[in-house]
Amino acid sequence: MASLEQHGSSGFSDSESSAGSSGRPHSRNAAAYTPEPPHRSGASSHFYTHPSRTSILSPSRGLLLDPVAGLASATSRRETNNINDSSLNDLATMWKASGTLPSFSRGFDMFMAPMCSESSDPAAKDHDSFFVPSYLSESTYVHKLEAAHRARLQARNEALKEHSHEMATELARNQPGLRIYPTSLSAGPGLPRTSLERLSWPKLEDELTPLPSRWNPGDSWGSIEFLEAARSLKFVGPRSHQDRDHEAAAARADHPMPAECGIYYYEVQILCGKRDDATIAVGFATKDATMSRPVGWEENSWGYHGDDGRCFSGTNTGRPFGPTFSTGDIIGCGVNFRDHTAFFTKNGVKIGVAVNDVVRSKIFPAISLKKPGEHIIVNFGQTPFVYDIDDMMRGQRRKIQDEIEKTDVSRLESGLGETDLIQALVLQFLQHDGYVETARAFAEDIKLQKEALNLDPNVTVDGINIKDDEDANNRQKIRKAILEGNIDRALKHTHVYYPRVFDENAQVHFKLCCRKFIEMVRKTAQLRSAIDSKMSNGHRPGSSFISQDMDVDVNGEDDMAWNEHTNFEADMENAQFELLKLEEEMLSYGQTLGATYARNPRIEVSKALEEIWALVAYSNPVVEPTVSHLLDKKGRVAVAEELNSAILASLGKSSQASLEKLYAQTSVLLEDLRADGGAGAFVSVQDVVGSIKAGPRL
Repeated sequence: MASLEQHGSSGFSDSESSAGSSGRPHSRNAAAYTPEPPHRSGASSHFYTHPSRTSILSPSRGLLLDPVAGLASATSRRETNNINDSSLNDLATMWKASGTLPSFSRGFDMFMAPMCSESSDPAAKDHDSFFVPSYLSESTYVHKLEAAHRARLQARNEALKEHSHEMATELARNQPGLRIYPTSLSAGPGLPRTSLERLSWPKLEDELTPLPSRWNPGDSWGSIEFLEAARSLKFVGPRSHQDRDHEAAAARADHPMPAECGIYYYEVQILCGKRDDATIAVGFATKDATMSRPVGWEENSWGYHGDDGRCFSGTNTGRPFGPTFSTGDIIGCGVNFRDHTAFFTKNGVKIGVAVNDVVRSKIFPAISLKKPGEHIIVNFGQTPFVYDIDDMMRGQRRKIQDEIEKTDVSRLESGLGETDLIQALVLQFLQHDGYVETARAFAEDIKLQKEALNLDPNVTVDGINIKDDEDANNRQKIRKAILEGNIDRALKHTHVYYPRVFDENAQVHFKLCCRKFIEMVRKTAQLRSAIDSKMSNGHRPGSSFISQDMDVDVNGEDDMAWNEHTNFEADMENAQFELLKLEEEMLSYGQTLGATYARNPRIEVSKALEEIWALVAYSNPVVEPTVSHLLDKKGRVAVAEELNSAILASLGKSSQASLEKLYAQTSVLLEDLRADGGAGAFVSVQDVVGSIKAGPRL
């Protein structure tokens, strides 16, 4: 492990670094290729032609597939996104010149598939879209759904990349002379999607149930036509003699109402139905309720009927509830999982509570149609509702907040009031994380406040003694080094102050080494960008600033211009030399890092190496959306926190401050209260923290 950090940035000794690339391990694939000398036309050219870099490049300047075991290939964004009509024509010409694709090639389907811009399957579209009903914008459960959706998209993109690479490899193997023009993986208008759509969506562990988004064609009775991406239903009459024997045709939504949201609500607009006899029923049902009868007539189904305004709860003898409804009306159905009640609305006005004992199991939005021509469209939150459900949700949140405010906290900690307890938690957090000076200043401020509030001059106000903690100071030095991007200094301090911590926390050491490589990439990219920026004004080393037909007065102003030009050239030469050195150190360290962990069996290790190695494919990864997140300085904070926790654990101390434990414990308790639609569904710790107004900056 020491080879990754003991000799400067590159991980090699001074003698090895000065020896050029000969002292570095080369890829076994690079032996047949002799790198060309670097061009002097620009800073970016050195990046691709530097001897250290070309040891892992193919003759076409592409990254070899396996320069070091455990490292994945990467492709330049500039190479993958420059396809245009002319290149497509060139590609067609290439195919004609090279012959036809073999019939056994699976890659043939990718190029010969029918062109289409979108899938006809509504379920397929659900994977690519995500919506948040306005009244659930603060729901913790919906926030989890959104995060899970992003994770699914990322997993999908990775699967597409792997699929595309496999197909390109097969084409290249079957047609050695065929040139493949890389294209963007996202299929848009005019690009084939069929082969991409065959890829199944990756399954994520502990997958959350999505919000209802459409009616489910696979969970309905006959006689219904599905329109508008399955959001609209139309009764078209019985399609068989068997259908004639049933009294209605019903459908359930694609997903159940999530109790974790606390309240769930949707609306149905009646597009067509008899004015005084619309036999449409709106409501909800469990999975086992039959769909061949009106909603509410069967056990485990509840419905509000338009022809008579009655509410039915698992029986065909309903009770009077509200007004009738027909064409043009908008009927809303909502369930409050906290008090297990269901309510209905008409045209934005709440009618009232219809059910007082909603079953404690998964229930689905449901609707039934009975007569030909009846036509509805549903809104599950994709567009604003007519009824102000947001206000109802805010009211529920206020009720929960009032209950929290009334809670007695005087007995939480013996001898401490609420203010004293909060101050003690903050102080302990500051000391725990090594902010000794900040903790001392905070303690002094607390003492001054108490003295100001003390009305008895004879009473002495005791301050809080913040002792000098050498361990806290050492941990703060390490944290500061990481936050500044100086990983070498952080590694050095850690080895000096806590020599055994990496022996017990190998994963933390690996993350630090990866962060070191990322910081080396950042430094190299910043210097390259600065050189390119200097050159963009048209003055390049080797080009004269003075016109050849100009009379030069060596004793005048032209002499000054010549000196400035000479200095500029010298500065640029020095900068380019420094850039070459940084690139060599970066690539050498990256190869050493990959070789060190090449045999590590953990998937997360190989994946992390693939991710950081992808940075090398871009001349300026800071501005590349696909990899720029790796360079985000928030990554420094995460590594610093993890190392700090590891150090504390090695010292036999708690790896978490009391305030962090309190936050985590409260979050877990709220999660339990949220499971069945309880009070936890209407509040989160983050909501409370976010509502605190920030104080003035000092």
